[in-house]
Amino acid sequence: MAGRWKHFGHYGAQGMPGWEALQKQLQEIVKAGGIKSPIDTPRGLKARLGYLDSPRGREALAAAGIKARPAVIKAWQAGTRQPRPVNLDRIERAYLDHRAANLVRSGALARHLNNGGRGTRVEIYPVDQSRVQEGRKRDIEPRIGPRSITVRYVWDDMVNAWATGDEQTLDAIWDDIICDLDSEYDAYSYVSAVGFS
Repeated sequence: MAGRWKHFGHYGAQGMPGWEALQKQLQEIVKAGGIKSPIDTPRGLKARLGYLDSPRGREALAAAGIKARPAVIKAWQAGTRQPRPVNLDRIERAYLDHRAANLVRSGALARHLNNGGRGTRVEIYPVDQSRVQEGRKRDIEPRIGPRSITVRYVWDDMVNAWATGDEQTLDAIWDDIICDLDSEYDAYSYVSAVGFS
């Protein structure tokens, strides 16, 4: 990569491209606001299967690899049969995918992040250079702790790019965000993580 990092990770720096960190954080928001009971509990399984009990939900189950007949799915929901662990993983994936699609389709996720035009504070955690030899470390300010910036006006585009898997647009949005860090922005092309507060 051009810029401050040249060949990222060559000397042991650990992190990921900023756009990838955005993706991960959006997925965490989807998880955090959903069903709290674990999927391997009767309550958690029943709640997820109830959420997926619609034409789009059944499509999500099929896309995740659930091939069980409707009667078997009803038995899972009633608690008279238990899915195999591999199917529990598939149900969880279908649930999260369907929930994300609903949050995007309804506009709820973008509205939440737009916050009535006030935007959302984004914390940017710099690359972990603990395994990099002295003399090879990149100069990042501040020396300790994350950078923080309020982000406005990009959330609709970011959510849509995330929903469609448009990595190029996410990367361009990340560049727009870090440009507001002034002269230090290039140091944050790669990060350990980002957080939305």
